[in-house]
Amino acid sequence: MRAAFITGKQDIDIRDVPTPEPGAGQVRIRVEYVGICGSDLHYYFEGANGAFVVREPLVPGHELSGRIDLDPTGEWPSGTPVTVHPATFGTPVAAYAESPHLWPGGAYLGSASTWPHTQGALAEQILVDRGMVRVLPATLPVARAVLAEPLAVAMHGLAKAGSVDGATVLITGSGPIGLLAVAAAVAAGAAEVHATDVLSGPLERARAVGATRTFDVTVEQPPADAYDIVLECSGVAASVSAALRAARPAGAVVQVGMMPNEPRPVNLAPFIAKEVTYSGTFRFADEIDAAVRLLDAEPGIERVVTHTIEADDVVSAFETARDSQSSGKVVVAVWPTD
Repeated sequence: MRAAFITGKQDIDIRDVPTPEPGAGQVRIRVEYVGICGSDLHYYFEGANGAFVVREPLVPGHELSGRIDLDPTGEWPSGTPVTVHPATFGTPVAAYAESPHLWPGGAYLGSASTWPHTQGALAEQILVDRGMVRVLPATLPVARAVLAEPLAVAMHGLAKAGSVDGATVLITGSGPIGLLAVAAAVAAGAAEVHATDVLSGPLERARAVGATRTFDVTVEQPPADAYDIVLECSGVAASVSAALRAARPAGAVVQVGMMPNEPRPVNLAPFIAKEVTYSGTFRFADEIDAAVRLLDAEPGIERVVTHTIEADDVVSAFETARDSQSSGKVVVAVWPTD
């Protein structure tokens, strides 16, 4: 089978490797689609995702959909459409037993955070623990299901904020996660959903998935003290300050966008004076199940995908995904299995 390996900064090559055989408790999936995430971009363009450096060839990709290729138990026939929860959880901790994604010792597909690295999904076939498999509803296309993982990230962020029904919501940053947060907030019954960015392309896409007002923050800021909930999805320090300013007194700000592990200047005065609840969020626990249901119920969420590029042109896929003016979610169509 073929797989794409990142070996260093702007170095990726496609290799023929042996087809993996499932062990106890595993199934083999024939991958059809893989979404390119921000972490994948860091691994390719920088050779590292923050502190996680590519030290051996790494197959990227943790957003995937496809079909069962081999289930040794026979429970799932070959061809069963699926997506995958990309995490294996580590050692349980009683103090936060309900947050398995925060337990130490876990792993995530397509990540250099472990040694050996946890190989990802940009391959013809992949082995996963059967508990990671999510069988798709018959009415959900495999192509749309590739959005389940990033949609789960957005839904986890909304859940951290509390009830969205009837709320005024601001999404800062209209990249793929921000766009999915807009769609999720609309689906959750928000009264108003507004979005920000610094580029016209992302703002146009935010309106397409349900934002009722958008702000180009290079010329206009969202109003202060106006939002029940703010999801900060850009990971930019200035946007964090803007989010705290935009939240109403006793409102909620959830930090979804990843930030560098180093000091950044943020204005905390509004956070203090308004008693804003400011929460971090990291990946998700089990929201992928709700994400699958929402993707099935709301086909329009698929508008977040702007490009589907063949795996043989994987460098173009990464280049396209980096161009946030012209692209939302970029998806790689994986090679057909011989």
